[in-house]
Amino acid sequence: MPSSTLYQTLTIVLKLIKEGSLFVQNSVRLIQPEAQTHKPITPAKIVCVGRNYVDHIKELNNEVPDQPVYFLKPNSAISNTLYSVLGEPLHYETEICFLVEQGKLIAAGVGLDITKRGLQSQLKAKSLPWERAKAFDGSALFSDFVAIDSLSQQLQLKLWIDSVLVQQGGISLMLHKPDAVLADIAEFMTLQDGDILMTGTPKGVGQIVAGQRFVAQLLDGEQCLTEVSWVAV
Repeated sequence: MPSSTLYQTLTIVLKLIKEGSLFVQNSVRLIQPEAQTHKPITPAKIVCVGRNYVDHIKELNNEVPDQPVYFLKPNSAISNTLYSVLGEPLHYETEICFLVEQGKLIAAGVGLDITKRGLQSQLKAKSLPWERAKAFDGSALFSDFVAIDSLSQQLQLKLWIDSVLVQQGGISLMLHKPDAVLADIAEFMTLQDGDILMTGTPKGVGQIVAGQRFVAQLLDGEQCLTEVSWVAV
C-alpha cells in the first residue's frame, strides 16, 4: 500500500489529468452575442498566412508568392501581454483571425502577430524557417472571438497606436481569401476544433515602443464586432 501522502498526490494528479488541467494551456474567449454567453477555447495551434496583402509585401520588399505561405505558432505563443522587447525589438502585424470547428470558420476576431523582424530577416536570408522569429512565447495576442453564421466579405481590421490609425485592411484586399485558405490547408494538415487561422497583415507594420497604447478593431463594414486594447511594456 502506498503511503497516505503518495496516495493523495496520485489521486490529485489523476483528477487533474481527467479534467485536462494538469498542464496549463493558453486560451481565447468565444463570444456568442445572441445567447449572451462566452466560453474559453484552447487552440492546439495557430496557422498563419504570410504575404497575403500586396501592399505589405511591397513594404517589406518581398516577392509575391505563387501560392499561400504558411507558418505555425504553438499554443504557448498566446499571451495577453504586449511586449516591446524580447531579446530584440519586436514588431506588430495586425490580422483578421478565425476560430475553426469541424473544418469551418465559426468565429472571427482580430489579433497581433508579434515578430522579431531582425531575426526574421537573418533567417530569410539563409532560407531558414521563421519559427524562431514568429513562434516564441508571447508572439500571439487576440481579441475576443465573435461567433459568425457566414463569412462576410466586408470584414476588415483597424489598428490605432496612441490614437493614430496605422493599419487598415480586409478580406477584399487579400490575395488568398479565408475560405480558399481553409480548403488549401485541409489538403495537407488537419485543423482541430479550436485552432486559430491568422490571415495575414495589411501594410503599416512597425516597431512596438513601450508605453504605446494599441487599439484593434474587427469590423463588418462599419459595424464593430469586437475591440481590444493593450499597452506595450
